[in-house]
Amino acid sequence: MRHCSVQVRGLLTRDELERYNALMEVGGYLEQQDRYDLAYTVQKEVDLLIQPAIERLKEKGRMRDRMTAQYLASLDDEDKE
Repeated sequence: MRHCSVQVRGLLTRDELERYNALMEVGGYLEQQDRYDLAYTVQKEVDLLIQPAIERLKEKGRMRDRMTAQYLASLDDEDKE
């Protein structure tokens, strides 16, 4: 089973995180039993579950980029005065 990044995990809601942990536990058990066919299905569910958190992380990056651009624009405005 592939874990998601710490940044993505940090943006999961409590319900999403509980479900994520449960799915990872089930997937790990299935891998121990050499049931990779079923573990694959569980991994797909994990991938779907973390999509909203990935989008939240992307939005945080976009917001940071906008704030940086505003800051740099304000520096340019100060230089012109």
